[in-house]
Amino acid sequence: MSAGLDGEAADLGSKALGLVLLHRLGLRVPPAFAVTAEACRAFLHERRLPDGLHEELAEGVAGLERATGRTLGGPDRPLAVSVRSGAGVSMPGMLDTVLGLGLTTAATAALAAETGDEGFAEDSRDRFLTSFTATVPGPVPDDAPTQLVRAVEAVFASWESPRARTYRALHGLPDGPGTAAVVQVMVFGNRDPRSGTGVAFSRDPVTGEHTPYGDVRFRAQGEDVVSGTRPVLPLRELADHDDELWTELGDALRRVEAHYRDACYTEFTFESGELWLLQVRPARFTGAAAVRTAVELAEAGTVDRREALRRVSPRDLARVPRIGSPRTVAARGTGACPGVAVGRVVTTAEAAVREARRAPVVLVRPETSPADLAGVAAAVGIVTERGGPASHAAVVARALRKPAVVGTGALRLPEGTLVTVDGTTGEVALGTPPIVTDPPGDHLRHLLAWADEVSGDPAPRAEADRLTAAHRALGAV
Repeated sequence: MSAGLDGEAADLGSKALGLVLLHRLGLRVPPAFAVTAEACRAFLHERRLPDGLHEELAEGVAGLERATGRTLGGPDRPLAVSVRSGAGVSMPGMLDTVLGLGLTTAATAALAAETGDEGFAEDSRDRFLTSFTATVPGPVPDDAPTQLVRAVEAVFASWESPRARTYRALHGLPDGPGTAAVVQVMVFGNRDPRSGTGVAFSRDPVTGEHTPYGDVRFRAQGEDVVSGTRPVLPLRELADHDDELWTELGDALRRVEAHYRDACYTEFTFESGELWLLQVRPARFTGAAAVRTAVELAEAGTVDRREALRRVSPRDLARVPRIGSPRTVAARGTGACPGVAVGRVVTTAEAAVREARRAPVVLVRPETSPADLAGVAAAVGIVTERGGPASHAAVVARALRKPAVVGTGALRLPEGTLVTVDGTTGEVALGTPPIVTDPPGDHLRHLLAWADEVSGDPAPRAEADRLTAAHRALGAV
């Protein structure tokens, strides 16, 4: 039930299929294999890995070793891998991941000897131990094949975790499919000063502007960015750090966007100046960003006008409110999801769930984690002190259409303080300042004009009528 990345699409999951796409587009992807969702379903039913899977894991690892000339857990030229989930529909941060697997005591010493950098080897080992113990309760075996089996079991088991169940319930996803597990050669963003990691959108997820947008952190690993626990830099900083990497990343984003015919999202790592893409999927923008992207893709001839109309939902047509003046600004950060939310401050997910039954609340946290999902869902708005537009808080807020501000820095607001959150400008204001809305922008006017032009074909005509009616009902004309 393991497979190369050309296995059955239905059980490989979105992550593995994204890796296939990147490879076929000629982009650099670390070698990988997938353990299919069929194996996950069998594991959840029997509470053990299916017969024969241990041997298939060994075969998959042997393929990675041949591709890299390294040995998993080996005392010479050691290989380390990541084990990530791969559900059919992306569930950001909800399922478990183990990074740096295979860095046994002997392999860590070998990595230090090979690179001449004991600090790098020890940092990588520490990251593995942290990742493994957070995912697989109990002692860490100093044996790479056993580590791999335990990690795959943990990824499969996380499908039934409370946070994963909550996420599926919020998004109307079925419980039955299970998740694939992707075993992939590690690339070390913490290797040296020419290494790092980041997340990139092909367009701005808040405005839809056609420019690479996201977060980057140098000499770091991916969890430092997506968790929101470490400071990050705007993606554009990569251009000043390494212009060749910036150009290569921009070219990759253009290729992927041309394939999807839509805005895209990628996770990447660069090791010693070499760029590797680890994940890709359509970005699925909402609001003004969805409207602008649909219109600009149609104007560029990437999609036709009828397809542009189909891609925009009635909710995307609403005029986005923002905080007006006068106002008392308590904090400024990065707007992560457009809109305005007014509520009283709570500082834990548990308090958000409890207090939201009585009145609207705004969840204020240093950062959010998957364990906070119920609180994020209960709150009307999200504010985090750390993290950027690709952090867990930002990604989940956009998926739930919750106004959000991230990266405000230290924010000391007592619980119960009434605040207004502006997810476009990135402001957090005290009390209830005036709320204003801007007139419809050019992209929305273009889209509605196209809706008026569509005739003859019942499907696009119905889509156009639906959007026009929604636009009027939302008071945006």
